[in-house]
Amino acid sequence: MPSRRTVLAATMGVTASLAIGGTAHADDTRLRSLISRMTLPEKVGQLFVMRVYGHSATAPDQADIDANLSELGVRTAAELIAKYRVGGIIYFTWAHNTRDPHQIADLSNGIQKASLSQPRGLPVLVATDQEHGIVCRIGAPATLFPGAMAIGAGGSRDDARTLGRISGAELRAMGVNQDYSPDADVNVNPANPVIGVRSFGADPDAVAGLVAAEVKGYQSSQVAATAKHFPGHGDTAVDSHFGFPVITHSREVWEALDAVPFRAAVKAGIDSIMTAHIMVPALDDSGDPATLSHPILTGILRGELGYDGVVITDSLGMEGVRQKYGDDRVPVLALKAGVDQLLNPPSLDVAWNAVLKAVQGGELTEARLDESILRVLRLKARLGLFQDAYVSHAGVSRTVGTRSHLAAADRIAERTTTLLVNEEGLLPLSRRTHGKVLVVGADPASPSGTTGPPTGVLAAALGELGFTATARSTGTDPSAATVAAAVAAAREADAVVVATYNVTAGSSQRTLAEQLVATGRPVVAVAVRNPYDVAQLPSVSAYLASYSWTDVELRAAARVIAGRVRPRGKLPVAVQRADDPAQVLYPVGHGLSY
Repeated sequence: MPSRRTVLAATMGVTASLAIGGTAHADDTRLRSLISRMTLPEKVGQLFVMRVYGHSATAPDQADIDANLSELGVRTAAELIAKYRVGGIIYFTWAHNTRDPHQIADLSNGIQKASLSQPRGLPVLVATDQEHGIVCRIGAPATLFPGAMAIGAGGSRDDARTLGRISGAELRAMGVNQDYSPDADVNVNPANPVIGVRSFGADPDAVAGLVAAEVKGYQSSQVAATAKHFPGHGDTAVDSHFGFPVITHSREVWEALDAVPFRAAVKAGIDSIMTAHIMVPALDDSGDPATLSHPILTGILRGELGYDGVVITDSLGMEGVRQKYGDDRVPVLALKAGVDQLLNPPSLDVAWNAVLKAVQGGELTEARLDESILRVLRLKARLGLFQDAYVSHAGVSRTVGTRSHLAAADRIAERTTTLLVNEEGLLPLSRRTHGKVLVVGADPASPSGTTGPPTGVLAAALGELGFTATARSTGTDPSAATVAAAVAAAREADAVVVATYNVTAGSSQRTLAEQLVATGRPVVAVAVRNPYDVAQLPSVSAYLASYSWTDVELRAAARVIAGRVRPRGKLPVAVQRADDPAQVLYPVGHGLSY
């Protein structure tokens, strides 16, 4: 493992005195000195944050070498850094970057060593999407917390701050120093396919308080938090990964709704803000996505909100930003709009060369690049990366997935589970009268690093609480035969727990639930993603919302079902009636207890 002395030598001592946790602009003279010695290609590279395949910076598996050659034209992360001098790397599970905490630490160290060993080498911002809940790149044995909407149901800013502090400490121990979290979108559209439970809720002031608290938590652990997706992705029925959403909010609605959490994030000293690939005609009527909008990023975010930190694009491989312009124009237009970091373009070679040529041809000035590089280097300095960019195995063992961290996640989860329906006091279930429990329902693919499947996790948790519980997966779209078999099994049980996942009017999950109710056995439903499911299943006697199907939330739901803890969560979004969406079935703040 490289020593601190190695780091200082690699940065030629120029930045050895940059202070950890100093003011944002205290060391600008030193940073500008660094920038003045960078070549133009090095400057271009510093603006990119890129994916790379493999568990090791220098010795990935052959399949990952092949993927890197195919997509990036290099074999390894070290070669990527040497060729393009990228300022950031993003970790993904599917890129095989996140096998286990010690491997992640070694990968992070390898990336830093590869960059610091270059001429005029700089430390790297190592980033990932560790939102918790349904979006997590690093799984167990790292500590996994409830997702944002669950935290919104708990309503505790202290819990949000604790999440940021513990998650940040574990990320930092593994060498990850920038987290693309929290989500600052206000989710007011139940049909939102891309945000949903990734949002803290529908009340802008509540969302703002939780965003600011989580940001403070991450900052206390020296990890850069990132509020996303500016100017607000909460009211869309289109997924910007696959289409180009249009937000029709008026300027007044935007100010009162979407802007509120971002203003709070700026006030909290947010380190970076991620753009959204959405069109907001009230803010910019050009038809451009916000990622490429000078009026939105420079006029509103920088000018009106007074933000001078790092602005990063959402992934440039998403359709929402690629529909209007080619992949060679997008990065140039993003920089002209006011972006500082260009995230994960589909072809780094195309994007990198497009920026280089834009400067050489005069469309972008080198001074414009210097502005963004200064912001990126300020962030690296504030995170202490110029003093020591490396992490240790001892630090991983001491920090990641500790007993106290896991216990904190369990306690927080218990405060989030929301009881929506409890007819005739069915819950909590008694082991004496309902000792034999059948757990059926949807088993969506388990979020990263959790045990799964949800029916199995629920059954195991109930078993540990003294019930005789059996799991039977029926899926998100059970066939008639699957429903019949589940109903037959239910007749042999004292009670049934059914996990629901995004139930719609025509979903066979409805058929399953209704036929289970018809057996006469008590039926407890758990919405394992969107709480809106309850509107589709009025015949169920008891309904819980867990907001995600990660282990920590399902175990908490089991403890509520068993009466080990009482439900304390309150809906952070409104649930509309299924037969008349203009009418509210359960308002924000609804939640029962016992």
